[in-house]
Formats: sequence, structure tokens, C-alpha cells
Amino acid sequence: MWLAVPALAAAAYYLLAIVAAMRWRRRFRLPTAPGTEVSRVEPLSILKPVHGRDPGFYEAIRSHAAQDYPQFEILFGLTDPQDPALEDIARLRSEFPSLHIEAVVVPVSTPNAKAGILAELAKRARFPLLLVSDSDIRVDPGYLRAVAAPLADPQVGLVTCLYRARADSWPSRFEALGIATEFTPSVLVARLLGQAEFALGSTMVFRAASLRAVGGFETIADYIADDYQLGRRIRALGLRIEFAPVVVETNLGAESWRRTWSHQVRWARTIRVSRPGGYFGCAVTHATPWAILAFAAGQWRVAAAALALRLTAGVMAGAVLKDRRVVRDLWLIPARDLFGFAVWLAGSFGRTVEWRGRKLRIAPDGRIRERR
Repeated sequence: MWLAVPALAAAAYYLLAIVAAMRWRRRFRLPTAPGTEVSRVEPLSILKPVHGRDPGFYEAIRSHAAQDYPQFEILFGLTDPQDPALEDIARLRSEFPSLHIEAVVVPVSTPNAKAGILAELAKRARFPLLLVSDSDIRVDPGYLRAVAAPLADPQVGLVTCLYRARADSWPSRFEALGIATEFTPSVLVARLLGQAEFALGSTMVFRAASLRAVGGFETIADYIADDYQLGRRIRALGLRIEFAPVVVETNLGAESWRRTWSHQVRWARTIRVSRPGGYFGCAVTHATPWAILAFAAGQWRVAAAALALRLTAGVMAGAVLKDRRVVRDLWLIPARDLFGFAVWLAGSFGRTVEWRGRKLRIAPDGRIRERR
């Protein structure tokens, strides 16, 4: 019977994920809370660190420039003066001549180059609200208003949002399915249980004054997980982290199996050193391996329940993300679970990660100790 215990734990976890998804959808169907009226949003600076031309890069940055928002600017930061993304930024500037768009080449020496770029962009930002998001993030109309509005409440220190992924290859498709049906349920459950100190790099909106209060991006430039560290520091100011009622999209492109594996292991090891308790607790989220173990032990009802709840939670998380591809790929979830379990095992050991063509060694506290 004890061989069925992990499958029981997985079933309980995904039952909790179903409840969390139901509450999440109900919450964001409610009317806008008082004090978050559109007229109260403040001018905003978008800070975009860029490294190369990501898949769908121009469509992503254009979706930001085309926003209907009272006053905003876009600042791009790069380390390479020959970066091909500069062509797209010049094209964007010509298409939106009335919008202040600036590209800054930043010579950084910080272990986390992204944080080093953001430190420079934050100094150049003209407005009281700052928005940081990855360069491949595409957004829908109304995004800026939706993510800025919660900051009308002085007790809110940072706003973030969920994201879904677009994929153009089988490896990327596996990763996108993992984002929708593994990562998203973990975020929903964490919020349900009151864990509210983390932010997602898909979107982080906060006040420039809060950034100054935590010492700027310079204080997190040694860490691999800059988004987690920023959220934790702003939360330590006594301010809340809230999720906006919008979902953004990242484009994974047509990655190979090797790149997908490398990316997933980097992500796993980053989470492990940032939140070790949460990382090792995620062992129960890999329902398929535990269901197989329960089947082998003759506990087929427990195994069937774990798989059924796993699939149901995946569908409901896809509904939260408005990601119709989850239903299309539902049959892949057991295979994705086995792949994800292998990633989790690999992420449980080792301190070396690959990031943007660089090999980094990370310390147990999440700092980057060596660069190769």
C-alpha cells in the first residue's frame, strides 16, 4: 500500500489545483475593485532587456508600442552594438514616431547581465511606474492599463501575470504544455496557500520609488533568479504582490530537444536554489510516474484517480490561460510528466546552468559564483 502514497499525494495536489483554478477564474470575473479606475493610472516606462532576435520579436515589441495608455515610453537595453534586434527596434521607432523609444547599448560586467542592463535602463526611465518583461512577450490590447491599475492601491508593491507559450516544434510543444499544466497549477496552488513573495518575469510592474527602496537592480545583479529576488525584496517592504487579470504569451519558437532540456534544467536548478522547499515539494506534481508505481503495486484505483485529476487540472489551468492548445495536446500529458520528472531529477543535483550561450555556476543561495 505504501507504494501508492506518492500517487495519493499527487491526487491531493491536483485536487487542490482544480480548486485554485476555479477560485482564480471566479476572482477575475468580479467587477474592478474600487480605487483601480483607469483614470488613475500613472505614466509608465517599459524596460526591455534584449539579447538577439527572439522568435516573433517584432510582433512582441509592437504589441507593447500599440497599447492605448495615457503616457508611456519603451527603453531597450542590449550589450552588443551589432545585435540584429536593433533593426527591429529601428523599425518600431519609424512605425511609432510619436512614442519615445530608445535603444541603449550597455557594457555590463555584472554576473547577471540582464540585471545589469535593467540597472542602466532604470536610471534613464522618466516615469514613476516601471514595467519589466522579457523581450519575447506578446501582449493583448488593454494590457498596460490592466497591469498598472492595481498599483493605485498604495499597499500593492508589484503586479505580475501568468503566461502561456506558443511552440513551433515538438520539443517546444512539450515545454509549452509543461508551462500550462505543470507550472501554472503550481502558481495557482501557491497563491491559494498564501505564498505571495514571488513574481514572474513575464511581467513585473512596480514603482520606481520601491525599486530605490530595495537598492535598485544592482542589489540583485549577482543572482540567477532576478525576478524572484526583486519580488521577495519588494514584499519585504510590507507591500503585496498581485496578479493582473491578463495573460501574456511567450514564443518558444522551434527549439531542439537539447535546447529544451537545457532550458528546463536551468529553470529547475534556478527554482531549487531560490525556493528549495517548494522545489522538492514539487516531486508530488509528477503524477504519471507515481501512477505507474501505484499500478505496479496493484493500486489501480489510486493510480486512475491521480491521472484523472492530473488531466482535469491541466484542462482547467489551460482555461485560466485561455490556451486552447492544452486540449489539443491533452494526450501528451503523461509523456510530458515523464519528461518533467527527468528534468526534476536533473535539477535536483548540480550547480551549472546554460543561459544565453553562457555557462554559469550558481551557489546554494542563488548567487552566480563563476562564469565560464
